[in-house]
Amino acid sequence: MIRVGVAGWDYRDWAGIVYPSPLPRGFDRLAFLADFFDVVEINVTFYRQVDPRTAASWGDRAPTGPSFLFTAKLYQALTHGGTSPRALRTSTGAAGTSGTPSPAERIGDVDLRAEARIYLAGIDPLRRSGRLGAVLMQFPHAFHDRPDSRRHLARLVGLLPGLPLVAEFRHRSWDNDGALDFLRELGVGFCNIDQPSLGSTLAPTEHVTSLIAYVRLHGRNAGTWFARKEKAGAPVAGREAGSARYDYLYSMPELVPWVDRARRMAERAEEVFIIANNHYRGKGPANAVMMKSALASRRVRAPAGLIAGFADLKDAADPVEVHAGKTPKQGRLF
Repeated sequence: MIRVGVAGWDYRDWAGIVYPSPLPRGFDRLAFLADFFDVVEINVTFYRQVDPRTAASWGDRAPTGPSFLFTAKLYQALTHGGTSPRALRTSTGAAGTSGTPSPAERIGDVDLRAEARIYLAGIDPLRRSGRLGAVLMQFPHAFHDRPDSRRHLARLVGLLPGLPLVAEFRHRSWDNDGALDFLRELGVGFCNIDQPSLGSTLAPTEHVTSLIAYVRLHGRNAGTWFARKEKAGAPVAGREAGSARYDYLYSMPELVPWVDRARRMAERAEEVFIIANNHYRGKGPANAVMMKSALASRRVRAPAGLIAGFADLKDAADPVEVHAGKTPKQGRLF
């Protein structure tokens, strides 16, 4: 099955574009998105550990049955906390005794075992309910394919048993047969990404290394891709701080190769997740609607405001007006 969706749902700049403005009484952003897409990637789990009650509430607000799944990003302390080459080289010692994290279980100030235990408990309600399609381990560009990086990745897999793991790499060193075989041995999926073509960035791929195939569309803003952050608290050209790199709208000709790749990946995987992460002012949802329409070879449903805001959607989707907190449920796309 091919599922198309977006990364996150709580964006202020979606008001009046993706969501109605003002919001109707009782409006639920997550439930609203779940009526139009087959998957939503949970972003907040990257920035902080979540309480199991919060995860359970997400499941309660989404459609029941097999038509909709969540994916969730792994907590950043496990993928970004001290994963510089120097930190990794000094954290590959042997396992220690109980009670004290060994070098193999700690990177810098991060207790990997403790953080993994908290993450597992927090996400468990979605896992037990069958609503968790994948957990995305998003690694930074500096995380290259080296022996110490592979050891760290293997440690994470060992600390996160039972989770459907997918690894997202930004550096092109991971695009080689040895790395792909390593992921297959671990049972970890490979995240194929669209990002600006700059130096050592990973180029578009269609790798399948587990039963899960994954695609993330980040946009192609080369000028802001490696900027650490915009000026704190200061909008840039009307954008909130931190949003510039994701201010990109794909054209249909740019998406067509990904439609073709998704169809080929679906021949080798049980699930294919396509996530639009170019979220600024509803561009991700717009491109997700375009992808759904192209994959289904028919018009699909979309929020009326979204269609009004993006001319490319007029031939791809039929508008749904919002008069209450929820819209009618949709069926499966594939």
